[in-house]
Amino acid sequence: MSAFVGKYAEELIKNAKYIATPGKGILAADESTGTIGKRLASINVENIESNRQALRELLFTSPNALSFLSGVILFEETLYQKTSDGKPFVEVLQENNVIPGIKVDKGTVEIAGTNGETTTQGFDSLGARCQQYYKAGARFAKWRAVLKIGPTEPSELSIQQNAQGLARYAIICQENGLVPIVEPEVLTDGSHDIKTCAAVTETVLAAVYKALNDHHVLLEGTLLKPNMVAPGSDSPKVAAEVIAEYTVTALRRTVPPAVPGIVFLSGGQSEEEATVNLNAMNKLEVLKPWTLSFSFGRALQQSTLKIWGGKKENVAKAQDAFSVRCKANSEATLGKYTGDSAGGLASESLYVKGYKY
Repeated sequence: MSAFVGKYAEELIKNAKYIATPGKGILAADESTGTIGKRLASINVENIESNRQALRELLFTSPNALSFLSGVILFEETLYQKTSDGKPFVEVLQENNVIPGIKVDKGTVEIAGTNGETTTQGFDSLGARCQQYYKAGARFAKWRAVLKIGPTEPSELSIQQNAQGLARYAIICQENGLVPIVEPEVLTDGSHDIKTCAAVTETVLAAVYKALNDHHVLLEGTLLKPNMVAPGSDSPKVAAEVIAEYTVTALRRTVPPAVPGIVFLSGGQSEEEATVNLNAMNKLEVLKPWTLSFSFGRALQQSTLKIWGGKKENVAKAQDAFSVRCKANSEATLGKYTGDSAGGLASESLYVKGYKY
């Protein structure tokens, strides 16, 4: 395979490497209008633009929190929003050495003839949209593919469709200056054990990297956003050390060392679980040729959201909670988290069956 080295190659490599800086990670604040509406509804706040803007401003202006982040994924609306005193969010992030990113997919659709398996849409005018997002200050992108574990799932059709889709998205991003985050999420739904999840994750990742190679994607200018390898949501839980071992083994078998960083999705784990599992991976004494970090949405925001409750007088307290989670996950990327941010809201399960972003 000969990687496509276009005019943005050096910039892609530099930005991907920076996002994968040990001690830093990504805040996923790219919830679609519908999804953020569910989050706001959980605290009895109306889903209107001013409230969506207020929540994102709370996160992006939290003192100290941004020092633990290297990137923030935005939804299209948020990319063009400003703080209440008129400063574009993109500038707020850039001034704090945080790279703005953008969700570019348009959600999933069912593949006919399968047992509810999906493929991701969003290729229409993707290149033109990437150019616009680059002009607006975005330097990386995200596209979520979803696979499920079942009696005969994931099917070969689903694996190939999603791998090809991720690869096509990745090369279009790179042609237009955006580092693609490649996200093949194997859902946690089901009663399968951890070995089944490991086998499926390895099969999916092998197919994804074959497709990325076939499409001439420059791996040095990409990031991977996978699920952690864990038992299904209806199975008994296992220790963080077990999740760490199975996850790192699956990645070592499938992810080339040319990839600078792996940023995990939290997949409905509680805030504390996600942090503890990431920490356990970074403590493992095996060769890990990539940075292992985070790209968390719910697992960085849930406590903050509940404390805020849509009220101005709670903003400072909510920002403190957000900074605590960011710091905890920063420590986990270095294998130095000691569990002193546990308890209360941080331990609540965030699992949602068949989660839609």
